Amino acid sequence: MRYQSPIANPFNQYWEEQVLIGGNSRLLKNAQATASYIYGEYILANIVLFLNLVAEALNPRPVAQFFSIVYHEYGLKWAIKRTIDIIGSLVGLVIATPFFIIMPILIKLDSPGPVFYCQERIGQNRRRKDRRQRTTVVATEKRAIDRRQRQSYGRPFNIIKFRTMRQDAEKQSGPVWATKRDPRITRLGAIMRATRIDEIPQLINVLKGDMSLVGPRPERAFFIDKLRLMIDGYERRLLVKPGLTGLAQVEHKYDESDEDVKIKVKYDISYIYNFRILNDIKIMFKTIYVVLAAKGM
Repeated sequence: MRYQSPIANPFNQYWEEQVLIGGNSRLLKNAQATASYIYGEYILANIVLFLNLVAEALNPRPVAQFFSIVYHEYGLKWAIKRTIDIIGSLVGLVIATPFFIIMPILIKLDSPGPVFYCQERIGQNRRRKDRRQRTTVVATEKRAIDRRQRQSYGRPFNIIKFRTMRQDAEKQSGPVWATKRDPRITRLGAIMRATRIDEIPQLINVLKGDMSLVGPRPERAFFIDKLRLMIDGYERRLLVKPGLTGLAQVEHKYDESDEDVKIKVKYDISYIYNFRILNDIKIMFKTIYVVLAAKGM
């Protein structure tokens, strides 16, 4: 159906003036009809359609509804934080598009194996609101399973990263922390880890709601079982969503030992109990510096 413009066509007056001056020329009448058709069908109609689409996209109702739900669920600060996560992850994915094109090629040329590395990590502990959390069992010295010692940590999710290690790197060693000169890390992987490029796909986790842009880094259940016995209050890290970056990441290096973890846990707990939106913004800017300075290791 043809669009009928409610706005006066400026070509009509122009061509009427030309007809009065030049007489009732058939050529001018045809030109007037053609110009009017093009203006209404292709120019004005598309402008109005575009403005309607913009108005629809900027409709505040869906955003207001989402903000209201998160506000009643977590409070104002956390509602703002989640809104920043969504906007930031979308913008980040657009900016990072070249990496999703170039890195798969480089990874395949560097070593055999998949481009992406997915691994189960433990997310935010929302036990009271979601019973589908990961349940792990802490074995006693006698290796007997005591149901009273079950620890419900948080919701499991699959973290996404660009692969930086050889395929099946933990097949022989089992779960171990990576070290600075870890032989399992590929040549390209060392560069990606230093510049944090391997973390870029986690923007997808942020958009999905598994993670936040800023927060404690997500850990595996294997290490949580171990660390909760070594570090008092370790489970408090799970009070918030894990982050793509965090205070511990910009203030300390990669985990290479138990001592490194203890130091980072102190930073994480400090971040949680002193949470401010402004602090998140500062951490994000400091992360940019860490990435550009290649201080990821």
